[in-house]
Amino acid sequence: MTGILPGSRSPGYTILSISALLIFWQVLADEIVRNHFILPSFTDVIIAFYELLFVGTLPMDFAVSMIHFFIGLGFSLLVGVPAGILIGWYPVVNRLLDPIIEIIRPIPPLAWIPFAIVWFGLTDLAAGFVIFIGAVFPVLINTYEGFRNIPRIFVEAGKMLGCTSNAALIRFIAIPAALPHLAAGFRVASGVAWMCLVAAEMFGVSRFGLGQKIWWYYNLHQMDKVMVYMLILGFIGLLIDYIFRYGMNRTLLKWRQGEVN
Repeated sequence: MTGILPGSRSPGYTILSISALLIFWQVLADEIVRNHFILPSFTDVIIAFYELLFVGTLPMDFAVSMIHFFIGLGFSLLVGVPAGILIGWYPVVNRLLDPIIEIIRPIPPLAWIPFAIVWFGLTDLAAGFVIFIGAVFPVLINTYEGFRNIPRIFVEAGKMLGCTSNAALIRFIAIPAALPHLAAGFRVASGVAWMCLVAAEMFGVSRFGLGQKIWWYYNLHQMDKVMVYMLILGFIGLLIDYIFRYGMNRTLLKWRQGEVN
């Protein structure tokens, strides 16, 4: 799969479609809307970008947002993977933890913002905690599904080859077999984490960050700068998805290249 639609990644068509979009945007803003508060033009956004990059706090906001992102996503992996392994491999643990998980999981991550501020203050940990709440469940659930759906024949073959303990079976049989589910969980979690980051920063969990500046410049009625931060968020989200998709296919799932074209 190379794009949303088959054949949608042709460089020529990509350049053509983006160029057409930018021209349409410029004409729409300057000739039809004629109100740069409602819709700033493309040239306004380019000028605002250079101003923010060299005079404003864009580099600092980017760095802070990435810190928030990696704190939340990192802890979601550290908690979600082991928890998913435990509930997927041990039925007793599943019966004990499943009710708790099903009660907490439907609570929206943004509902945790008041507690995040009370527990951690306006710190990087507060934003990271909100991101963690959003990202941990995709990791946990996909890990659980991966371990739950391991073919029985794999386990029996592992025992015949000397994996007699649960630790050995998990390490040498279950984890390799569950890698596609783990990779899917990581990718979904990264997208959820990025959305939670923006929401957490906009709702005041942090004094800096890409999401926080969207709300800040909106209050100042500087919509060209709001658009700059929105586009940066989109490009970074696209880059993160690309890294997870292709990075994992070339590392964790390299063995599948002969199976899936």
